[in-house]
Amino acid sequence: MSIVDNLLQHLDKVKCTGPGTWSARCPAHEDRGPSLTIAEKDDGRILLHCFAGCDVHDVLAAVDLDISDLFPPRAIDLRVKPERRPFPAADVLRAIGFEALFVAAAAVALLDGKPFSQHDRERLIRAASRIQAAMAAAGVSHG
Repeated sequence: MSIVDNLLQHLDKVKCTGPGTWSARCPAHEDRGPSLTIAEKDDGRILLHCFAGCDVHDVLAAVDLDISDLFPPRAIDLRVKPERRPFPAADVLRAIGFEALFVAAAAVALLDGKPFSQHDRERLIRAASRIQAAMAAAGVSHG
């Protein structure tokens, strides 16, 4: 069984999003929709990113795997230039789009003069943080 197959068998709602890339529900948090992106690189490494902000160690612990399970047994050639955008643009846009809907709803509430609860403020800050994380994962810089 390949490294990626071993990981994918532990995840729910796995969907192939392109050659060597998948999305799935993140096992580290209560995930209604797929927020975890998985990418298998040419050298056999597996990259994970949860757009909800879960740490890769937490994701792996939730499926009883370790960080070493994401790497092939052979040595990695460190001279290989790292990829600039390891995640498909569609996955990044989906994550940003979801958070943008929350930001838009908050803006409408603010314009209507509705007060923000502490929870609303924290969620708005989390949305901004997740948008920044998605952009960073896509290799997009500001400006």
